[in-house]
Amino acid sequence: MQATNPAKSSQPPFVGRLSAGPLDSITDVAGVQVGHCTLNQGSIQTGVTVIRAHQQSHFTHKVPAAAVIMNGFGKSVGLMQLEELGVFETPIALTNTFSVSAVAEAQLRQAIAMHPEIGRAWPTVSPLVFECNDGYLNDIQAFAVQAEHYHRAYQSAHTQLQQGAVGAGRGMSCFELKGGIGTASRVVSIDQHAYTVGALVLANFGKREQFMLLGRRVALDTSILSPEPEKGSIIIVLATDAPLDSRQLRRLAMRATVGLARTGSNLGHGSGDIAIAFSTAYTVPHDRALDMPAIAMLHEQKIDALFEAVADSVEQAILSALWHAESVMGRDGHVRHCLLDVSAGLCP
Repeated sequence: MQATNPAKSSQPPFVGRLSAGPLDSITDVAGVQVGHCTLNQGSIQTGVTVIRAHQQSHFTHKVPAAAVIMNGFGKSVGLMQLEELGVFETPIALTNTFSVSAVAEAQLRQAIAMHPEIGRAWPTVSPLVFECNDGYLNDIQAFAVQAEHYHRAYQSAHTQLQQGAVGAGRGMSCFELKGGIGTASRVVSIDQHAYTVGALVLANFGKREQFMLLGRRVALDTSILSPEPEKGSIIIVLATDAPLDSRQLRRLAMRATVGLARTGSNLGHGSGDIAIAFSTAYTVPHDRALDMPAIAMLHEQKIDALFEAVADSVEQAILSALWHAESVMGRDGHVRHCLLDVSAGLCP
């Protein structure tokens, strides 16, 4: 099979046969907004990205969800309760590995400020924070991310979002190139009803020689390959407006592996690879005096179209992270060049 080079284009090649939503973004799913806070200060190349699933309080109107751990080399917070209860009750936050605790504390304090009963008359709240290690470009030992950065990301959440080297993606690497935040969406029709699946990735994985573009090996300079094993990760967040329960959402999250593998990843030993899927079709009330939602879930034998949408949107989101990233110099002069410069022969 012949190698291929990506063209110098502002947009990546389109993946699959399904149509994208209007924004080709996770925010095409009604009720979803994304915000970033980016720290770009010399050796500090990091940040926070926040995904808001509803405008109502997450704690009082919990969001149905499920997660799949493809490779558990990670330090996230909140997965245990999510797996047990099938819901989450804070926004989803992404950051670097050493900043998980600071962001989790910010989420706790935010929830308490909204509902002072938490931890007293009410149960405690479970933060939901995912991470990747951006230590190649970012001085991760500086613990630069603080509560204020989480709040900035939260307050900036919008349906329009930047991609590439922004927010939590600022210091991330992908296939030894500049990685970061990418997003995409796909729309499917089931029984004359249109459903949207959106993906957002924090792409920080892979070796340069592994990178695949639409099924073909990309012709990149491999003379500077690092002898080090892969030490990256990817966090994949999936949203849909299809009415699914947590078990069905776990099936969606599992299909994220398909889109990830298409780009060349083999889920290396040192790579923490996690996918979470949630639905905005309904919420689960915290107040036990309220009735549980009475909603007809999508029939199991009609779910294949959503699986295809997941695979395509995840692959597309990873390509979008690479396409939109800029070259970044960070800690100790370390540099990650962006894909478009490297593929055009402008950088080694």
